[in-house]
Amino acid sequence: MDGYSQPLHALALPGRGPATIPGRSFGEKPLAARRLDSGMGLAVGRRTVFRPEDGEDFGRVADRVAAGNMSLLPGGDRAGEQARLRNAIATGALLTSGRHLQHGDAGQAGRNMEVFTNCATAITAFAEFYLLLNGSGVGRAYDDALIAIDWAKAPELRLHLAADHADYPADRAARLRFGLEMGLLPWGTGEAEFDAAAEAQVLDFLAREMIPGLAPLPANAVLHRVEDSREGWAKAIEILEAMAFRQERDRVLVLDLSAIRPAGSPIRGMQGRPSSGPISLLRGLIHIRRHVIEPARTRDPASEVLQPWEQALLVDHHLSVEVQVGGARRAARMATKSWRDPGIRRFIRAKSEGGLWTANHSVMVDRDFWQRLRGGDPADALTRQARMVFEEVTACAYINGEPGFINGDLLEDHRTGSAWNKPVHEDGRDFHSARYQVDAAAGLLAEVARRAATAQFPVTTNPCGEITLHVTGGYCVIADFAPLLACPLDLASITPGAVPDEIAAHWDARVEDAVRLGVRFLIRANRMDALYGEEVARTNRIGIGPTGLHEWAWMRFGLGFADLLDEARAAPFWSMLDRLSESAKQEADDYADELGMARPVTVTTVKPAGTTSKLFGLTEGAHLPARRQYLRWVQFKGTRDETGAWRPGSDPLLADYAARGYPLRELRSFPGMTIVGFPTVPLAQRLGMESGLVTAPEATPDEQYRWLRLLERHWIGAERGNQVSYTLKIYTDRHDLEAFRAIVLREQPRIRCCSVLPSRPDSELGYEYLPEEEVSAGRFAALVEGIDDSAVREAVDWAHLQCASGVCPI
Repeated sequence: MDGYSQPLHALALPGRGPATIPGRSFGEKPLAARRLDSGMGLAVGRRTVFRPEDGEDFGRVADRVAAGNMSLLPGGDRAGEQARLRNAIATGALLTSGRHLQHGDAGQAGRNMEVFTNCATAITAFAEFYLLLNGSGVGRAYDDALIAIDWAKAPELRLHLAADHADYPADRAARLRFGLEMGLLPWGTGEAEFDAAAEAQVLDFLAREMIPGLAPLPANAVLHRVEDSREGWAKAIEILEAMAFRQERDRVLVLDLSAIRPAGSPIRGMQGRPSSGPISLLRGLIHIRRHVIEPARTRDPASEVLQPWEQALLVDHHLSVEVQVGGARRAARMATKSWRDPGIRRFIRAKSEGGLWTANHSVMVDRDFWQRLRGGDPADALTRQARMVFEEVTACAYINGEPGFINGDLLEDHRTGSAWNKPVHEDGRDFHSARYQVDAAAGLLAEVARRAATAQFPVTTNPCGEITLHVTGGYCVIADFAPLLACPLDLASITPGAVPDEIAAHWDARVEDAVRLGVRFLIRANRMDALYGEEVARTNRIGIGPTGLHEWAWMRFGLGFADLLDEARAAPFWSMLDRLSESAKQEADDYADELGMARPVTVTTVKPAGTTSKLFGLTEGAHLPARRQYLRWVQFKGTRDETGAWRPGSDPLLADYAARGYPLRELRSFPGMTIVGFPTVPLAQRLGMESGLVTAPEATPDEQYRWLRLLERHWIGAERGNQVSYTLKIYTDRHDLEAFRAIVLREQPRIRCCSVLPSRPDSELGYEYLPEEEVSAGRFAALVEGIDDSAVREAVDWAHLQCASGVCPI
């Protein structure tokens, strides 16, 4: 089935032997690397994992990732564990995360931790901006109690770009590009439409929004030259934000962007992807000035409009847009707000009515909230507030899935109370590393830390919801293990649910070893130089979780999704998850003690696992397979010109995919981007699940909520667990608004969090494209037939699809 097998070691596997290092079941002799899933898996590997020196060999990836991680330990003999770790990664049993697979190498000890963290939180705009620039997903709480800045008190902001900079709009062609980039001209405006009036409009904008020189400057001016680095961009925002915090409205801040490299220059550490240049940062700063600072100064203080929390949300939005526009980073964000805040209605509507599309929005609730919905006194003001919030949230969410609800009091650090024990530091050490040191904003960080110590909700989550983090800032390093891929034999030789005892014992031992090796891997990552070093040392937070659960349940235990919901029938599966959860937490304690570190406050999670799962065709994290066969569309930077040639700067993979016959479409909603469609059949279907296979549209909401409760009970656990990241689709052609509300009211209080996304059949959604587009078996087969890539036919089980389309080759 997968063309992969390993010899069974002559091992007795009851324990770990005299050494305390796990991984005996993988051995120390290098094992053959597992091949990536053809088509999509290989495409993801080429785009986000493989380096030229890897030669598209996942074993070489495992070599460098294991070497980099083990380099985080001082001295000692590490060869044994490194070899075992390498084998666990190479076989796919321990997938770690996309960040580690991309960046891990022997130089890891000299790099900053931000590059290796998927999950973070921030409490200031500059901190969030810097983390986004480093590729982290960032959550931020916008509770009134945590907002310490009124941007009406910011200094006068002046911006400068030297006229001799390569990106300065000094001629007509450059002004046309500038006008398009700044949104001054309709998208698609060409040379013919760019007349004298349009050019004058651009020139007027330059004269109004920028200063031509740096002399003379007012006596009360602060001149800051923005350095050409992530740290330089973030420092500019730190200075601006700190001056707003100190209420220096009577001063002038001049930011000189002339040192920033021109657009298109390669970015080191990002596979040479092109820089966005100074115009991107300029645009973000102009938007902050025009849409936040200036209107904040003239707003009615008694109005709900543009209260300080909303100002903060807008600043973060405008900065996040510029990170995404760069094309090399995702800029994933989570925005949360307490249900008790007076401005909560406006927050709920911020996305649907305010156009703030760069973050996932969720309302933080608790037991009191749900109790008031069920039996509170209608005359009580807080009960009326709770009911208003529920009505507003569900009305908006029924249309676009947001905001959601997060049960803040069920999050681990809130439940135990440890979040309120975080100390307050006055010297900026809360955000300090070898690469970035806070100076101007030290007082701001101390103030928000004091506020968090008495906040109703002292923790929030990362953008995907699977990690609990302190509101003032924190990290979590996360990793996936794939129990299916720990199988020591070719899956084609395995009869689902009837695995011989010896093989089953070896398989189970490998799964547990992958978990234990993964826990140690993450704890070592917490030893890196980090902006949130103080918080990392305090919590030593990690998150390890399974992916490909449905394939594993089928092959190891012979259980389909319906079987898993029967706890008695699926007892061996759930018992194994209990065992693995206990092993992960015990390993975390033992290894932290060995290294003299704090015991991790959280250990288990289930993350979305998009990148790692796609590499091997697995269902992602806890999710059901989305479709039985579909096109998975992936964005690439680049478009064709009028002649059909790819424009300069386009991803070279686009030309290759086009030549091979893959379907491609240029996007209108994301100018400059093209999507490539990869024919995909889930591995679960290729494993012969058939009657046991249930896709997400086929499962009922009640079934999916039960699945989440079981995962929380058996894997996350009652203590030291994070959350399960899960998107549950409720189809509006089957459930109206009242039915939707009834489901949310009945089920959402019983889990920690879950993203509930109302949906309709693909054809009715009206989006330009969907990441996963379901197609009929016949059309799918025709698409595959038109692609000149034998690996694709292998990946989609060509014979199976030919049968499905009526041309079975018998």
